[in-house]
Amino acid sequence: MDKLEHQPCPVCLAKTLTLTEDSLDVPFFGKTFIFSMACSSCDFKKSDVEAAEPKDPCKITFEVTGEKDLSVRVVKSSEATVKIPQLKASVTPGDASEGFISNIEGILDRFQKIVEEQRDLSEEDDEKKTAKNLLKKIWKIRCGDIPITVIIEDPTGNSGIISEKAKVEKLKTKK
Repeated sequence: MDKLEHQPCPVCLAKTLTLTEDSLDVPFFGKTFIFSMACSSCDFKKSDVEAAEPKDPCKITFEVTGEKDLSVRVVKSSEATVKIPQLKASVTPGDASEGFISNIEGILDRFQKIVEEQRDLSEEDDEKKTAKNLLKKIWKIRCGDIPITVIIEDPTGNSGIISEKAKVEKLKTKK
């Protein structure tokens, strides 16, 4: 792992940013580079993953039908969009988007955290009720009671769901 410390932070400008780069061989995906930045002064964090070999834009669809599917490995680049239609939820790329290596349960954790933040920050009773219902649904998904579809669309091709059940197709890009 390569580490570069005491770099200027792009947010607070303090020289407390640490840059790291590491490589990992992900089964069925290949050599992957993991990049991250973390500032100890303002807690700014950013990470990304990138395949060593160039890949075509892709759309990966995975049906979660039971509790054991929650442990399926996921590689998501910062350019990818993650969608779960049954939750009417998606995370799109942008300045705050991060790349990561996790699993399906980790994706649910990220969605749950977003819903909990929305619930806690909302002043509207109907928004709080909607969030509460979504959290119940996420809990039922974790228990294996509700099947879901996880869709990752990545114009860089640097994402993947590592399972024989994952359906990979070429992403139709807008011109």
